[in-house]
This record gives sequence, structure tokens and C-alpha cells, in this order.
Amino acid sequence: MRHLHPRLQLYTQGNDTYIFVPPDTAGAQSLTVHRSSGEIVLNPPHSLPPSARRSGKPLYGILGFLSLSLSEYVVVMTGREFKGRMLGHDIFRATDFDLLPLAPNINIYNPPHPVEAHLLALARSHLMGGMFLFSYTWDLTRRLQAQWETREKDANTPFWQTADDRFFWNKYLQTRMIELAMGNPNQDPSQYILPVLYGTFDIRNAVLHGRTMQICLISRRSRFRAGTRYFRRGVDHDGHVANFNETEQLLLVEDDSSSGGSQPGGSEVGTQMSFVQIRGSVPVFWAEVNTLRYKPDLQVMDLQDTADMMRKHLQEQVLIYGDQALVSLVNRKGHEQPVKEAYEQGVAQLNLPSVRYQYFDFHNECKQMRYDRLSVLIDQLESDLKSHGYFHLPSNQSESVQLQRGTVRTNCMDNLDRTNVVQAALARWTLNQQLQALGILSKEDSIDAYEAISKDFRELWADHADAIAQAYAGSGALKSDFTRTNQRTKKGLLEDGVKGALRYIKNNFFDGARQDGFDLIAGNWVPRKNPSGSMFLVEDARPLITRSMPIVASFSLFMICAGMTLPRTSDYSLFYYFVLWFGLLAIALVFIVIHGIDYVSWPRLIPSTDYIYYTGPGYRSAHHGMGFSKEGPKTRMGTSMSTKWLNSGRKRVGIGAVEEGEKKRVD
Repeated sequence: MRHLHPRLQLYTQGNDTYIFVPPDTAGAQSLTVHRSSGEIVLNPPHSLPPSARRSGKPLYGILGFLSLSLSEYVVVMTGREFKGRMLGHDIFRATDFDLLPLAPNINIYNPPHPVEAHLLALARSHLMGGMFLFSYTWDLTRRLQAQWETREKDANTPFWQTADDRFFWNKYLQTRMIELAMGNPNQDPSQYILPVLYGTFDIRNAVLHGRTMQICLISRRSRFRAGTRYFRRGVDHDGHVANFNETEQLLLVEDDSSSGGSQPGGSEVGTQMSFVQIRGSVPVFWAEVNTLRYKPDLQVMDLQDTADMMRKHLQEQVLIYGDQALVSLVNRKGHEQPVKEAYEQGVAQLNLPSVRYQYFDFHNECKQMRYDRLSVLIDQLESDLKSHGYFHLPSNQSESVQLQRGTVRTNCMDNLDRTNVVQAALARWTLNQQLQALGILSKEDSIDAYEAISKDFRELWADHADAIAQAYAGSGALKSDFTRTNQRTKKGLLEDGVKGALRYIKNNFFDGARQDGFDLIAGNWVPRKNPSGSMFLVEDARPLITRSMPIVASFSLFMICAGMTLPRTSDYSLFYYFVLWFGLLAIALVFIVIHGIDYVSWPRLIPSTDYIYYTGPGYRSAHHGMGFSKEGPKTRMGTSMSTKWLNSGRKRVGIGAVEEGEKKRVD
């Protein structure tokens, strides 16, 4: 593969151009972006204009171009963190970013219009809040087996062409650079196109029975149907599911014949093994509607193309990974039951030959903290795990001993906590199998008997679980004490309670803006060039009474506290004082509960109207927090979610769809 420029120096010519120069590559072509026209040009080597002024801050990559209402911006990386070295390649995490405006009159710290300021804040928040990983010499978006299978074809191919389209997070931002690379061979900026992965990476050194090895864990988050916990659920009309993650566990073992010189991850690598699992939301059309209650209203939609989209999703997984073992951990009773039944009905209806469904009643089997009962599930999956196998490339050989020919697809309701525990258990079982196949462990032995390597393994999976949960739900993973210590403790239960409260707060009051950030960076919503037409993004159009109730409740609570602490003239007069303020507090709280949906932070770029107001066949647990109006809740975006968006001339095209004229994605 053609490696990328690891460092860039920025030069400017007044308000005319940005010039990116690779200082570490002799004879490399610099890249110029003309601010007036947006034209991108590759320059001959050593052709820097004498009038160009050098910026003091080094850059570590160009993520692409982002077009907002008043200007287009070059998104550049200004900070990076070294995460580890794997197979001789350095892996980094992006830690800081900058947006360089093309329009000369734009100050990114004080934009001239509130809509532009809002969109810039969404972009910055998304970039600073994500876990973005990359390598200049290694395609981090593809699993080891996929790279090995196409190694000859990819020898001289640019990174952006070989990257897995699902995990090329900044694919939309790189649209202009990719179009230039495809359209003009003489102006090919491929060495500037840096694919970025949204996911996790961790690697640990270990020694077991005298053998030096590394255990590495990589998760890759799909850019399709990406978003936050309650605003992205189920499947869309392209067959993509929410919170889809590919998790790859690599085992790199030093060659036993070496005498201490070669280290795993160095220039000479010994045996390489890879085991891949996947997770994703239940592939039916369903959602949960936030109403300020701890349990949102559940909406399962029975649409005509539900079976087709489930088939499309599962067949794509079979095409990519091979046979599929579908492990469902959704509760068989209570709130989650309709989702479980819809999933099972769809799988039974399709009856796909390479897909097998396995249900495991996690909460019932593992109740009273009996997590050792996961062995029951492993026994049920053992034949699948053995037939799927894992990728095994022996030391100094060009041919593999074994390929992985299938994956386990695990999901619970959120694809987070229960899924993390089960995937870690399957990974531990497979790691034991791999070490036994290499002769490092005996057939009866396990890594659990060796505290050093067992501890590293548990921490790898616990950190990985926390990162995925943080990205999707806003807090670390629940049940992570078991993953981290192999025991379920009362302290862990208390920590889970804190995390649950944190999720509630973020999911109800902050995730709307987070979801907008996902949709903006992924290109699911493209801003209008007239910012005054997008004032709904920054205005609160709810009725005055709706907006005033939290203020009334807060002031009433303040007055009650004041009455309890300040000096009083008589208990008789204080009685009426408390009656007044307790009454106002009660009225405000009742109003907020009845109209709870009005106080949720909803996405504004792509509203959630399709599932909130769904009236077709399916299942709805309740209609809490909708108020008494037949027109629907009065949200921050307008007098009614549906009325506001329908009157703006946009077309509603179905569940999970994007308004016509607003969608732009590079696939």
C-alpha cells in the first residue's frame, strides 16, 4: 500500500490559499486549497511561493472538507496520541482538530451568524468527543484476514480505496479529495486522504510458558445508521442496523525458534491469529420514545419491507463474514419481549440457510450474579465456534493454516452491557483454543490459571466495553466489574446504578445535539446555504407556558428552601407560604410529566417524527408524555414536530429515512 504523509506544515498566502507541505518526505508534492474557488491542486516539488507564511502549529493529517451554511472548512488534525505498535505499524488516536474556513470573512471563534456558530459547535463536539484511530502505514479499517486475502492486489493501492467502506468514518468529509483522485490521475491527492476509524484499540504484551506474545483488541464502528442510544435503533431502509461494531481479537506470538531478537509487532512477526465477532441492533424497525420516564415508550413497527431489510442485512453479513450464529440476549418477558418476538418471527420467516438463531435468557440464567452460567451458552455455541474457526497465519509462511468462515452476531437491547459480557466470554474461550493449538497451553489448561495474562485480557475487554458504551449511551458499560475482575460484586451493582443515572440524564437532555453531530459529520444532513432558513436549529419555538414550567419549578423549590432556612415571624403565616409554593411546584412537575416529550433534547437536523407519530401496524407500549393536544407535542423546533417539518416543504419518506434534498452520502 502507498503510505500517507505523517506530518504536514501549513502555509498561507493572505486570504487566498492554504498550502499543505509534507516536511518529512523528500520530493513530495504539496497540496494547495484555493479559498475563493475551493479548488484543490497538487504542486510540483519545491514550488512553495516566496510570499507564503508558515503556521506555527504542525498538522498530522487532513480529515476532509465540511460544508456549512456560510463557508466550507478544511478539517485538519492538530494533535495525536500514540496508542501502540502492532505488526510493525504505529497506531495513533486523534486528540485535537481545527477547522480552516475557506470564506475569508469567517472567524470560527466568532461566526457572523448563530446558525453557523451552532453547526460549528456540533462539528467540534463530535470531533472532540469521539475515539478516532488511524495509521499512516496500516489499514486499520480492515480485519487481518481480509487484508491477507487481498495482499497482492492491494500492494500499490491507495489506503482510501482498500478501506472498509463501513468503517471509513470520514468518507463523507473526504468526498472532494476522492473525486479528484478518481477524476484526474495527474492530480492524485491519495497520500493526503487519511481514513479514520471510530472505535477502540488496545494491545498488551504477555509471556506464557516462556513464549512472548501480544494480545490486541480492535473494535470498528460502522458509519451507517450511526448515532446515540435512543435516536438510532433497529434497521433502516438500506439494511444497516444501529450500533454495528466489528470486534477483532488478535494474538501475535513470537516464533519459538527465535532467540529473543524478534518481538511481536516488530519488523519480523511470528504467528498471527485473529478472531472476529460482530454486534448490532435487532434488525427490525423499532424505536424507543423518550418521555422523561426511566423506561421510554417502546415502538415496534410492522412495515411491508421489514422482512426484506432483515434479509438484506443478514445476507450482507454472510457475504462478508460467512455463516452467522445469531445470539439474542433480549429479555423474554416485560418491556423487551416485543422486540425479541419480532426478531424471532423475522428469522423464522426468512429461514436463511447460513444463519442460525440462538436465544439465551441472560437475566434468568445469570440471576443472583451467577455469571459462571455463561458456560451454558458457550456449550450451545461450541459447534458454531469450531466450524467458524479463526484466522491462523503461521510464522514465516505465506499460506494460512485456517480461515475464519463465520461469526457470532450478538445483541441485547442496546448491544452494550450483556453483549459485552458474552463477547468477552466467547473471546476467552477462543483464546484458550488458540493457545492450545500452538502448544502453549495443554488441552485441560486455561488462561484463567495465569493471573498476569488473565488480568490483561479482562482489562482489554473491560476498557473496550466502556468505550463502546460511552460512544453510544453516554456512560461506561454496566456489568464491567465482571468483565474486569471475573466476579460480580455489590460495589459493581452500585457503580451500575450511578452509570444508569448518568445515562438517563444524557439520553434525555443532551443526546439530541450529539445525534446532530453524527448526522452532520456523516453527511446524512447537508446544511442550506441560506442560514436564515435554518433558524429552527437555534430557536426554541415551544409555547411560553411549556418553556416556563422548569423555571416555575426551580423558583418554587428555591422559595421552599428559603422558607425553611430564613427567619420566620409566625408558623401561621408560613403555612400559607408553603401551600403556595408547594402548590406551584406540584403544578409545574405534573405539567412536565404530562408533556414530558416536550422537554427531551431531540435531534433537530433529522427529526424523529416517523416513529413518534407512527400509527401503522405493530406494537406501542404506551403514549406517555404526549400531552393532551391531538396535534402532537410542541417541541423546541416548532409548534408541532410533524407540522413544522411537513410545512417546510420536505418529504417524509418512511421510518428512518432522511428528508428529500437533505441527504448526501458517499457509498
